[in-house]
Amino acid sequence: MNILITGATGFLGGHLADACLRDGHRVRALVRPGGDTARLSTLGPGIDLVPGDLADTASLARAAIGCDTVLHSAARVVDHGSRAQFEEANVAGTQRLLAAARAAGATRFVFVSSPSALMHLREGDRLRIDESTPYPTRFFNHYCATKAAAERYVLAANTADFTTCALRPRGIWGPRDHAGFLPRMIASMREGRLPDLSGGKRVRVSLCHVDNAVDACLRAAAAPAERIGGKAYFIADREETDLWAFLTDVGSRLGCPPPRPRIPVTATRALAAAVETAWRLRPSAATGPPLSRYMTALLTRSTTYDTGAARRDLGYDPPRTREDGVSGLLRWIHANGGVQAWTQPGRTRTDQGTT
Repeated sequence: MNILITGATGFLGGHLADACLRDGHRVRALVRPGGDTARLSTLGPGIDLVPGDLADTASLARAAIGCDTVLHSAARVVDHGSRAQFEEANVAGTQRLLAAARAAGATRFVFVSSPSALMHLREGDRLRIDESTPYPTRFFNHYCATKAAAERYVLAANTADFTTCALRPRGIWGPRDHAGFLPRMIASMREGRLPDLSGGKRVRVSLCHVDNAVDACLRAAAAPAERIGGKAYFIADREETDLWAFLTDVGSRLGCPPPRPRIPVTATRALAAAVETAWRLRPSAATGPPLSRYMTALLTRSTTYDTGAARRDLGYDPPRTREDGVSGLLRWIHANGGVQAWTQPGRTRTDQGTT
């Protein structure tokens, strides 16, 4: 296939580029002018780097020429910013890319969405939810609302000759991620600044190793159109994860003290609301609040997903187990400067998060 990848300088997009080239596909990567393309430039003649931006219609048209498949993983994934910023990046950008892909004659459009598209502001634990779960009437934040809006546009664009689908991986983790939830949590643990926010509760979550997310994307790119067109799919690791036990385990293997002290969930949520409110009074353009209600929800709510539809329609069978994934991540960390290099500030932010 001739595949256009957005977000290829980011975490998931970079792994997608590697996998597509490994499988013999030709790759075109949309990269922002001035972006860090050093690693992509070493991948050989099978990849074509096209400067552009989701806000630039002309650059999208250039990038889409000759491509039959689009893997759209770029997004604004931070938990701060104005509604207009999120609308422009996540909704308008996706609409422009859809139009460019159709005009160029592409026949497949795979959108990397998020379970956050279904995240309600006020809800409790949700276990083993599937794709029958409706969109909420009140979204948790701008990120959630705009991912849902973009997903709806993508699914509605499905036609007989233009197959669209959406994948919803949560908490993507693995090698080369310097800005996702796991390196951020380990950085705080390493400095002794991460309290146990579970309140003593077992927080059960579905996470997704990057290799499993990539596998699902490539399966979605090749699956029969009549099977997947216009549908969304949850994508997750095979194992359900006890979040705080997982963080403690990974941290201990890297010589980090365990999270402490334990804070009641109600106190954590109240603190997050206060910190977020104070940050809005004097916001930093570069970074979000040190603790937000969204982050707190992800760390204290049990949420797991049923991936049966992905198994049925995509043949999805997660190739990477959690233990294999952790072992591989630790090998990569130790081979690339250790835990300090992995978690140090200033690394390139990922284009697709995992939340």
